[in-house]
Formats: sequence, C-alpha cells, structure tokens
Amino acid sequence: MGPLKGLRVVELAGIGPGPFCAMLLSDMGAEVIRIDRREPSGLGVQRPHRLDLLNRGRRSIAVDLKHPKGVETVLRLAAGADALIEPFRPKVAERLGVGPDECWKRNPRLVYGRMTGWGQTGPLAEVAGHDLNYIALSGALNAIGPKDGRPVPPLNLVGDFGGGALYLAFGIMSAIWEAQRSGKGQVVDVSMVEGAASLATGFWGMLAAGMWIEARESNILDGAAPFYGTYETKDGKYVSLCSIEAKFYQLMLDKLGLSGETLPKQMDKSGWTALRTRVASIIKTKTRDEWCQIMEGTDVCFAPVLSFTEAPQHPHNKARGSFVEVDGVVQPGPAPKFSRTKPAVQRPPAQPGEHTEEALRDWGFSAGEIEALSEAGAIGWREAHAGAAD
Repeated sequence: MGPLKGLRVVELAGIGPGPFCAMLLSDMGAEVIRIDRREPSGLGVQRPHRLDLLNRGRRSIAVDLKHPKGVETVLRLAAGADALIEPFRPKVAERLGVGPDECWKRNPRLVYGRMTGWGQTGPLAEVAGHDLNYIALSGALNAIGPKDGRPVPPLNLVGDFGGGALYLAFGIMSAIWEAQRSGKGQVVDVSMVEGAASLATGFWGMLAAGMWIEARESNILDGAAPFYGTYETKDGKYVSLCSIEAKFYQLMLDKLGLSGETLPKQMDKSGWTALRTRVASIIKTKTRDEWCQIMEGTDVCFAPVLSFTEAPQHPHNKARGSFVEVDGVVQPGPAPKFSRTKPAVQRPPAQPGEHTEEALRDWGFSAGEIEALSEAGAIGWREAHAGAAD
C-alpha cells in the first residue's frame, strides 16, 4: 500500500477538483469514503460512472443530506476520519448541518478541507464560476495564447486541478501534520484563484525583474522564442523543442543542420520571428517519427507531441508504468512513485451508493443501524444494490 495507508478521509461528492483531490489521496493509500447524493446531481460533464476516472479508488455511500439522520450519518463518519473534503459554496455545509463546527464537536482533530473558486471570503465568495473564470482573475489566463488572438483555455488544468485539487491535497496533509502536534483540526480554505496565482509565482519575479512583457507570445516561455515551442512536421503532427540553455541550443542547431548558417543570437528577440520561420521550414521537411530518430534521447530537449491515445504506448511511459489499465480502462497511474510504499489504484470508479452497506459497516455501523437508516430514507443502499451498474 501507499504512504498514506491508515489515513481516513470523508469526501462529500462534488465535481472536478474535489474528486481529483480525493483520488490523489486514495492513490497514495488513504481510505476515502465518498458520500454521494441519493439522487443524481446533474452537475458537471456526465459520463458512465465506470468511466468517471476521477472517482476511482474509493467506496461510495448514498446519503440524503437533507434528512436529519443522513446528516447524523455524515457526522458520525467524520468522527472517525482524519480529514473531510467539502466542495460546496460557502455556508452551504453549515446550512446542511455538516460544517466544521458541527464536525469538530465529534472530532476536534478533524482537518476540514474546503475548496472553491473564489475562496470562503471576499465579494465573489458566493458567486458561481468555473476554472476559466478563476484563472482569469489570477492573471494567469492573460499570459496564455497567441500574440494577436484571444487568451486560450489551458484545458482546466491550471485552476481546477493545479490551483485547486493539488493545493487542497497539500493543505490537508499540512494540516494533518500540524494536528498531530496540536491535537486540533482546522479549516483549509483553498481558492483556485490563489492557487493559480501561486503557480505563476516565478513569472511575477520575472515581471519585477523586467524579464517578462505582459503581451502574449512575447516571452521566452510563452511561444515567442524559436527554441521553446512546437512545430508542425511533414505528416501534420507536432514536435516540441525546449533548447533554452546555450549548449542545448547549439545542439539543436546541429541537429537541424543550421550550425553553419549566420543566425541571430539566441536571446536577440528582434531575430526570433525570422529564426522561428527558418526552424519551422526545416521541421516541416520530415515526419514526426523521423525527427524522433534524429533528436529523441539527445540533450536537445525534445519530445514528440503525443495524443492521449498515443502517450501510454511511448517506450519511456511503458518502461516506467506511467499508465495503468483498471477494469479495462487505460488511464494515468498514481503519481509520484515511492521507493518502498508503492501507490496503487485501489478500485475502479464506483456507482453512487454501491458500497453503502459494507462501508458503513466497516466504519462502525451495526446491521440494525444501517437497516433503520435505509427504512428512514436517510441512505440509499437498497436502491444502489438493486440498480444495474452503467
């Protein structure tokens, strides 16, 4: 099992970054119980449950959080947990009766992880939004995209997953570390705006140093530099070149057959457009595989641009086991790797409520208590058990 074996986490079901944070903890060995709604929420991008890979690795129970006994069920689970993940808008959990103060009455050491786009306080705290809105407010989105075009959404990696889920996982583990000494839990307030801004800290330093221009595609790392970017190959595919250091840049020129030509100096921005055009014309003369034969495995700082389908088949990824197959579905494996405590995907994604009875039993509920909760309509394990998995 992974390094977090023995850690217990309660996850109140949400979309995107909340499930991803729970997935990360589960991949590392934590026991995570996902509390799903009895009725489908209709939120997010809908797909078959077995293909909602962000939900992998944990068991699911179905609970009605508007039922007093459903609320009591959550509080009882929180009493036996190290952390709880809450993805709602500010004050929603308090209205439901599962806010931090109620949880701490049962478990003073509980770490209460809250994640929203705007954070728990501020003028926008209770307003709806999505990843793109959050990274727009952080300053990060304005730097991404073509010079003469609009800012381009970098999927939802920068806000939801980078600035949100990763900071929540880091925050939860930081607070658990502190709770081991103080004996007290606390709220971890994750704002995706702040997380995305934090990811860009290095660029703020470059801006302060006069090394960054606030115009897209005008800087060394935003696609302007001819030695840091992507190029189309003869077969309509792409390769990436990142030859920033002088010795790597010289090797790039050698591999491109340009070392004998009179060229602008590497860091002379006035010559970047002409040099990029020249490099692009050369790259276009060969296929992606041909450039792999020439450059891959050298210090040019080169890699082919692979699709999601292609990436698992690359020899390097195969050698490291970077991708795994779980229940017939190929997907990224747990990351990072550890020398002793090996992370693993504990189970495929669950159908909501699939493990209600067994999970509650394992967390200390008796058969009679589970039956009573089911008869009261506070939990939904009978419906989940009767329904066919999709």
